[in-house]
Amino acid sequence: MSLPPSPSLLDQTLRAVARRYRLPPLSAASVLSGQASPATILAIAIEQAGAAVARGETPDAALKRRFIDALARMIREAMRAQAGDPAFQAMVLRHRAPLVREYASLSAHAGRDRRQVHAAVNAIAHPAKRQRISHDRQRVALARLHAAASSASWSELQDAARCLLAMPEAANAAPFAPNLARLPDNAALERLRRLEALASNDLVRQYRSLWNRNGPPSGSSAAVAQGAASQRRGAAVEAAAARAIEALARRLNESEQDPALYRVATSMRVPASIPGSPERAKSEWDVVLLRRAETGGEAAWDICLLVEVKASVDAATTDLPRLLRGLRLLSQADPDTVYPFETREGTVLLRGASLGALTTDEAGLAGTVLYCSDAPAETGQRPLGAASRMQLLSAPASLEFASALAGRRHADPHSLEPVWHELLESPRWDAVLRQHPMLRQVRELMVHTDDLLAAVESAAGSRPGLG
Repeated sequence: MSLPPSPSLLDQTLRAVARRYRLPPLSAASVLSGQASPATILAIAIEQAGAAVARGETPDAALKRRFIDALARMIREAMRAQAGDPAFQAMVLRHRAPLVREYASLSAHAGRDRRQVHAAVNAIAHPAKRQRISHDRQRVALARLHAAASSASWSELQDAARCLLAMPEAANAAPFAPNLARLPDNAALERLRRLEALASNDLVRQYRSLWNRNGPPSGSSAAVAQGAASQRRGAAVEAAAARAIEALARRLNESEQDPALYRVATSMRVPASIPGSPERAKSEWDVVLLRRAETGGEAAWDICLLVEVKASVDAATTDLPRLLRGLRLLSQADPDTVYPFETREGTVLLRGASLGALTTDEAGLAGTVLYCSDAPAETGQRPLGAASRMQLLSAPASLEFASALAGRRHADPHSLEPVWHELLESPRWDAVLRQHPMLRQVRELMVHTDDLLAAVESAAGSRPGLG
């Protein structure tokens, strides 16, 4: 079973499109020159270690030494007071200080706790409920309770609840009395009060300051605005990618002299009827180029090209394992079944035979998958992916080494040896060990939306009779 032969114009376009994100080859000579960054040395050491493991060999001691020395240098750079990495410094502070760890743990669930407390307060003191209270003193106390929740003043809220409980008419006869009695000891409220108390600690303030240097706090108006801007940009890039593929579909239809042979679908959702496990697999495809299948019956379509839109190379690199799982899921389709896929353009019927022919080998990906972005190409070499870098930095041994630096204690690079052993032996580190081949593969698949449209126009213009 195989995909229908790719139209020559599609092949020509995919070959011609500029690959401005392509990763330059790693050169071990740059390490020997002494000019390489620790991240570059690490990337080369990891690639060489991965190649040795693939051959069934144990990487030699010299390679281990280069890896450990480069990791120590990268940690030292990340811990610099002004030019370092504030996100990593925040992680180290959390690792060192129990109160900061407690604050971070409580913060992770603060949104859920706030919703629970607001729901409990609204059950007692919602403005509509207050209107039905005849006692002025109760209404004032309930308004204070509601205001404390609205302003996230958790200790004041607890005090307001206890004041209400001290009123005989509220504690005994009021319809909200049972809910009010439970409020002061509400577990979510206690956690929020503890979070409020920890916020004044100097180390916690330092921790928050470090995190804030990476962007606005989660839930803040600035974060909401940033998220909205990111969504608008994502929608714009997706629209640009769709326009380029629509232009390609028009050119293909012209070349085949059939105005309805190719079409484009966007936001294509995978139906639950596809056999196989959908766990952690891509369930929605941004832009899809389809070719009408000759079935002799109801109109059905075959997949020609799958396009995913990403804001950055890092986002695409992180997405690749999910994309590969998504392709494997589609390939489980029954070849004799036609599957309904929901898209923005309505329901599209895809032949199982076309889905079953999808592969995840390098050649198959090159002919059927594109990552699209409008991000600028990086001017310098950055062979160590962001996710791999962070996994290396956040390893327990790395955090201990950084904690020794922060505490002005002796930081021995040999203490980082456990990271090397985990890299070689732990399945959790497989993505890091294979990070350079994966990064190279993603960058080979990644194109700029402008370059894609230019390639469509150039490839079509080179064919006689096409304008």
